Amino acid sequence: MARQIESVAVLGCGTMGSGIAAISAAQGCKVLMLDVTTEAAQAALENVDEQHRHMVEVGSLTDDLGKIADYDWICEAIIEDVEVKRELFAKIEPLRRDGSVITSNTSGIPLRDLTEGSDDRLLNDVAITHFFNPVQVMKLLELVPGESTNPEVIEALSAFGADKLGKGVVHAKDTVNFIANRIGCYFMLSGLHLAKPFLADGMTQETIDAVLGKPVGLPPTGLYGLIDLIGLDVMDLVGKNLAVNLPEGDAGLAYTSFPDTEQAMLERGQLGRKARAVGGFGKVEKLEDGAKKKLSFDLQSGEWRDAAEPDLEGVPGDLGEVMFTDTPQGQLAWQIFGGTLRYAAGLVPEIADDIVNVDNAIRWGFNWALGPFEMLDAIGADRVIDKIEAEGGEVPSMLAIMRDAGASGFYRGSEGDRPSEYLGVDGTWHPLP
Repeated sequence: MARQIESVAVLGCGTMGSGIAAISAAQGCKVLMLDVTTEAAQAALENVDEQHRHMVEVGSLTDDLGKIADYDWICEAIIEDVEVKRELFAKIEPLRRDGSVITSNTSGIPLRDLTEGSDDRLLNDVAITHFFNPVQVMKLLELVPGESTNPEVIEALSAFGADKLGKGVVHAKDTVNFIANRIGCYFMLSGLHLAKPFLADGMTQETIDAVLGKPVGLPPTGLYGLIDLIGLDVMDLVGKNLAVNLPEGDAGLAYTSFPDTEQAMLERGQLGRKARAVGGFGKVEKLEDGAKKKLSFDLQSGEWRDAAEPDLEGVPGDLGEVMFTDTPQGQLAWQIFGGTLRYAAGLVPEIADDIVNVDNAIRWGFNWALGPFEMLDAIGADRVIDKIEAEGGEVPSMLAIMRDAGASGFYRGSEGDRPSEYLGVDGTWHPLP
């Protein structure tokens, strides 16, 4: 009989853990919330809607871990530390019942690092669940099996995530940062480096953010605004994780550390929105009359200044067209956003079996208007290939597959408001799921 998830034990009740508990309880699931102390779990219960709290029991990881035997899905959501997670897995294993599903909720640690040396019982029942924050709002749920994970585990998690929690489920492979963060973090970390010459030539941060926003189908936070939202401290940890785990030859290895200016910002605690008065790339200053003024940290002078209006003169309105304009804004968009598209086009089938999971992950996780392959179709994948070859670059794998298949894009046909087929890594067309 196929496995079913009707009860959830969440171990670690921080922002992510309490969010997972809250949406599970809201859908009528019996939920167990355990933290370092019962008091910490009780405090986290405030994140669960009051009308659903009767579905939740709280306790401590020390005194109440044995209660996980009564739950179908055990979701570990503690700090992003491999050794600490491994230690908790070792404690969980003899306590959980046969057939229960166990996952680590992590944003980028490979499952193989968490389960190295584990016995078959754990290896058969374990997977990664990667929710995006805030859990109650963000649509994306990435599922990552290990080499020995029973397919029933992924089927049960997929059904629960999609049907019960209403998530957009994406199937990723056990590679560092999975799908969404692998591509999204490349955009951010490479962007910090590739933007430097444009800043030196007089382009403002406001212009960079504006170009890397609506003109290319990204949210208005652009580059610096997005990093301010996430935090330089988080991005620093992401970079260190990538430096250790990216495969040899990966383009992202060139961008795993910060440029000097951003490194200095990190060291003095200028982390972004979470730093409030200290700020990040920008901040809001409250004036004596109660009004508010936006300030930008000028990355050239190292001084705060009034926020400036972006210069979008000559930037086309058509989605993505800016990458083909012979202007500084066009060159910026091509190098940073176009570079991210090229990076994504070289990651299939490494991070996912097909382009559909990649597109869904980026739209649902980073709120792009179009996923990378949908964007390549929109701007003309042949134009991108021509531009790459004109610069003497190497055509990424999926673009080469598309060209060799004689296709004009990655999707075709029409089924309502969706295409009906997508191009596979085998160079043939497959029905869109």
